[in-house]
Amino acid sequence: MFVKDFRKGFYDVVQNHRILVLVAFDVDALCACKILQCLFQSDQILYTIVPVSGREELERAYIENSEGIKHVLMINCGGTIDVVETLQPEECVRFYICDSHRPIDIHNVYNAVQVKLLMKEDEFEDLPEYDQVFRDETDDESGNESDDSEASGKRKRFDDDYLEKKRQKRIWNEERSKLLFEYSQFSTYGTAAALLIFELAWKMSKDTNDLLWLSILGVTDQYVHYKTPRDKYIDDVMALQSHVSRHNHRDDDDNILSVNCLKISFDEELQLPLYRHWSLFESISHSTNMACKFKVWTLKGQKRLHEFLAEMGMPLTQCKQKFAAMDSSMRNNVKTLIQDHMAKYGLVPQDVVFPSFFAQYGYKNKLCATDVVFGCVATLESIEKGKSPTDHFLNALDVLQRGNVTALEKSLVCAKTQLQALVTQVRTFLDMHQVISAGPFLYAFIQEGTADVKYFSTPQCLMRLARFTQEAHCSVSRNKRARSMPLVLGAPLDSEQGTTLVIGIPPLQLDDERKNFFGKAFEQAAVGSNARTLLDSFDTFVVEMKTEDKSKFFDALISLLQ
Repeated sequence: MFVKDFRKGFYDVVQNHRILVLVAFDVDALCACKILQCLFQSDQILYTIVPVSGREELERAYIENSEGIKHVLMINCGGTIDVVETLQPEECVRFYICDSHRPIDIHNVYNAVQVKLLMKEDEFEDLPEYDQVFRDETDDESGNESDDSEASGKRKRFDDDYLEKKRQKRIWNEERSKLLFEYSQFSTYGTAAALLIFELAWKMSKDTNDLLWLSILGVTDQYVHYKTPRDKYIDDVMALQSHVSRHNHRDDDDNILSVNCLKISFDEELQLPLYRHWSLFESISHSTNMACKFKVWTLKGQKRLHEFLAEMGMPLTQCKQKFAAMDSSMRNNVKTLIQDHMAKYGLVPQDVVFPSFFAQYGYKNKLCATDVVFGCVATLESIEKGKSPTDHFLNALDVLQRGNVTALEKSLVCAKTQLQALVTQVRTFLDMHQVISAGPFLYAFIQEGTADVKYFSTPQCLMRLARFTQEAHCSVSRNKRARSMPLVLGAPLDSEQGTTLVIGIPPLQLDDERKNFFGKAFEQAAVGSNARTLLDSFDTFVVEMKTEDKSKFFDALISLLQ
C-alpha cells in the first residue's frame, strides 16, 4: 500500500519503536540512510542499520536481527520481491519500502496491512487494478462445500453454469498472466530514495544544507549509473535547485559566513570524470562520451584529440599536468573553450555538459556531485584485501562525512584506478575483437586471469564497463545495426566456485527510455536451459551463473530474443 503522507504514515508511527533499516549497496541508498540517521538521532529513535547486497543477504539479515523488531525499513531493496511471502514475518511486523527499483512486486502494492510503500504513487501509471490480478475463489469453491451425493456431483460437473464458471476462470487467468508479464517485463527506476527521504525532512522542517547535498548525491548516482532518463534527471535537478536557492541565498548584508560553512551552487558541469582531481587529458581519455567520439584508443583518435586541444589553445604540457596546477586563465575557461570548439569534432552539448551541483567548504574543497559519487561507489566496491563488505559500507559512509577529507581523497584515488582498469579492458575488447554479434544481441566476456579482472566482479563497475564497451564498439563498428543491439557482458566472479557475473543492457538507440528487458529474458533463459543461475541481485538484469553452463544459457537467450 502506498503511503501518501510519509510523516504520518511512517515517521510518526516508528517514533517510539526500535527500527531495523536494511540498506542496499549503492550510493543513493547510502545517502538516504545517512539522511535518516540525522532525523532518527534528532528525535532519539533507536535504529539498527544492516547493509545487504542481495536477496539472500536480505533474508539472512532479517532473520538475524528481527527479534523484538516490529518496524523494518528497506532502502533500495525488497521492493521487487513479495516481502511477506519471502520473509514470513509475524503479523505485527510492518515493512516500509523506499525502493527506486521497478517494477514493484504486485503483492507489496496491494498488501494494505503489513507493507507500506514510501514512493510516489503517480509513477505507477501501468499498475494493474486489484481485481485484474487478485480473485476471490469462494464463489468457485462454494459448490464443493455441499455434501451432495456422488451422483449429484457428476451431474454438476456437466452443468452449464459450472462449465461457464470454469471457462471464465481460465480466461481470467490468461488475462492475469498477460497483464503481469506486461507490468514486469522491463526493469526501470523511480525517484531516488535520497530525494524522497530529504523531502520528508523538509516537510518536518529538519532539512539542512548537508542533508540537501546528500539528496543531490543520490539523484546524481542514478544519472551516472544510467538508471534514469535525462529528462527525469533534469526534473529532479529542477526540484533540487529550488531547495538549493532557498538554503544558499544570502543578501549582501548577510553574506558573512564561516569559512567552513557548506555552500552549494548549481551550474553546468563537464561530462569529464574527476577532472578537477586529475589532468584534463587523462579525464577526456577516460570519459565515456568524449573518448568514444575521438576513439582515443587508436593513433588517429589520439591525433584528433591533440588537434582539438591545440585548436582550443591548450598546450599538451598544460593538459597533462594536474588540473589544479594549470594556468589559471585556461583552467577557468575550460568549459567555454570546449563548448566553442565541440561542433567541429562531432560533439553535441549532451556529450559535453549536463546540469549539476557543487559543494564548497573552506577555501580548497570544491567538489562536484559526480566526483563524490565516483569516489563513494569505488569505496563501496573496493577490492582491498582483508576487509568485509560491511567495512566497505562503513568506509563509504565516511566518504559522505563532510569533514572527512582524508577518506574522500583516498576514495578519489580508488575511483581513478577503477576508471583506468575499465578503459584498459575496453581497449582489450576492441583490439582483440572480443565484442561479438550473437544475432539479436552483442556479447563480450572478460577472460579468466585478465589483469584487473577483480574490479569487474561488482555490479555497478560492470555496468559502467558494459556501457563504455557498447559506446566504443558502436563508434568503430561497420554494422549499421550496432546501435539497435543490446549488449550482454560477463566477468569471472569466483574462480574456485566456477561462477560468472553477467549483465545485460539495452541498445543505445533506446537510451532515452532507460528500460531494460534483460531481467525477464535472463529468468526465462535460465528456466529454458536448466542452467545453474542465481538471480540474487536487486537489479534483475544482473545474474550469477556457473561458467560451464554459459553456452547453453546463451543458446536459450538467443532463441528467446530472435
